[in-house]
Amino acid sequence: MPQRQASLTRRWAVRAAALTTALVACLATWVTPAFAHGAVGDPANRNYSCQQRWGNDFQNPAMAQQDPMCWQAWQDNPLAMWNYMSLYRNGLAGQFSARIPDGQICSGGRAEGGLYKSMDTVGAWKTTDIGNSFTVKVNDQASHGADYLLVYVTRQGFDPTTQAIKWSDLQLITKTGRYSPGSSYTANVSTSGHTGRAVVLTIWQASHMDQAFFFCSDVNFVR
Repeated sequence: MPQRQASLTRRWAVRAAALTTALVACLATWVTPAFAHGAVGDPANRNYSCQQRWGNDFQNPAMAQQDPMCWQAWQDNPLAMWNYMSLYRNGLAGQFSARIPDGQICSGGRAEGGLYKSMDTVGAWKTTDIGNSFTVKVNDQASHGADYLLVYVTRQGFDPTTQAIKWSDLQLITKTGRYSPGSSYTANVSTSGHTGRAVVLTIWQASHMDQAFFFCSDVNFVR
């Protein structure tokens, strides 16, 4: 009897795992088109980067060692990666530093009821190598247009692997003008004297309504 019970338990565990995988896949398929908006494709923001690397293999336990920051994000809520294009807040009226608390900037104040809170987790997120002159590219899947893009970079000496990001840690580098609705918008950015690891924060103020998107991209400044 104990052996039979153990066998039944194992079979039900396998069925439950398969059902969970199918459910997540169905949710991802259903939710993504309904809320498609955009993301920073270069340098890739946190959840978009995780989805690109692991979207086809997001249950692989090797992620825990190879990419631990993405692992914690997938474990916290897979929909935050599948819905990488929907990290936005409505009705902020441009009052970003007043309405988004320190330590919650990468999640837009934990937008969508806390769905994106893992984006604020402090640690060694994988980085993209860039120079002191680089281009930010925002992909707009819904052709919303942009009133402007704001591009910030964490100050030299700030360590995002050990410190939560505060507004006082960010330097506004670029504010663009308007963009007509299209599939993507680019901003050429120039910094001075930045070296090593940093975070680039891009805020996209969409034109179709008062809707602001928040994108944290982990970078490594190389000369």
